[in-house]
Amino acid sequence: MDYNSDIIRDNSPMDSLEKQLICPICLEMFQKPVVILPCQHNLCRKCANDVFQAGNPYWPTRTTVSGGKFRCPTCRHEVILDRHGVYGLQRNLLVENIIDIYKQDHSRPEKKKENHPMCEKHEDERINIYCITCQVPTCSMCKVFGAHKDCEVSPLQNIFQTQKTELSNCISMLVAGNDRIQAILGQLEELCKSIKENSQKKKESLNGVFEELSRVLEEKKAVLVQRIAQAEEEKTDFVRTLIASYQEQIQSSSNLLQNALQASEQAGHATFLLESKQLIKRIMDASKGSQLEKTESGFEYMDQFTLDTEHVLECLRNLDFNTGCDDEEEEEDETEEYEEPEEEQPVGQQELQCV
Repeated sequence: MDYNSDIIRDNSPMDSLEKQLICPICLEMFQKPVVILPCQHNLCRKCANDVFQAGNPYWPTRTTVSGGKFRCPTCRHEVILDRHGVYGLQRNLLVENIIDIYKQDHSRPEKKKENHPMCEKHEDERINIYCITCQVPTCSMCKVFGAHKDCEVSPLQNIFQTQKTELSNCISMLVAGNDRIQAILGQLEELCKSIKENSQKKKESLNGVFEELSRVLEEKKAVLVQRIAQAEEEKTDFVRTLIASYQEQIQSSSNLLQNALQASEQAGHATFLLESKQLIKRIMDASKGSQLEKTESGFEYMDQFTLDTEHVLECLRNLDFNTGCDDEEEEEDETEEYEEPEEEQPVGQQELQCV
């Protein structure tokens, strides 16, 4: 068996993983804390701070960073820092945990050499084979005389290589999954921001619509109130004219009455007769012309200005956002347009059907 090739194959997955854990700045394994950039690439926080300081040489302090920007050394994506600077970047705890696992895995072989696992059934036998049937590591004695004598077994190196590769693939999947999740988180944050902005726009639009409705109502109210005030003025002027006419008639009648009373008190017959005929004529003429204009019944009411707002109130109560019903109605209308017309039948057949 070629043990050297097995050793090379054993180390290649971990070597591949180690390359993924190298910082592109210091070219060494990531040093905690590890920060993840918006473009999903990772840096040591110290290296990220060095990159920022190199791109901003005139920054007032080189230890405390608040705000600013720099470019990702891997993809050149521009990274915008908030007031916390590089300390505001999110830590990639998954990468840090993978680094810990990697370092522990590299330190295990020496411990294994010192404390090699022993078989529980045969205390003096080291575990040196793997039972494929039972999926457990065991010793040679268990294969020859023990519970695994009828099972299929394989050298530990072969199974070790297979499971080592699977574990490396799983770790790579975790890293890739974390990158995807980080990207999705960024998208969701942008989605929340868009929802808030669009909601604010719709609120402002809705306020504008109701302000316009209020303005239209106020303008309409002013016009209608003006019409009522105009009718009030016209009716009041007409009634005041009638009052003045009736007051003039009363004054004329009072004067005529006073003259008639004075004439009736005359003692001389000749004097009385000279005045009485003229007074009688004046009284008769006054009686004939006393029929002045009058107001119609209900003249004082303003019933013609009754406003029917029930349909408007109903519309306002039913006021709501568009729900897509209009589109459904349009589809129904289009369907009706394509309905085939009924065939016209001869008059004779129509009469027979009616019978």
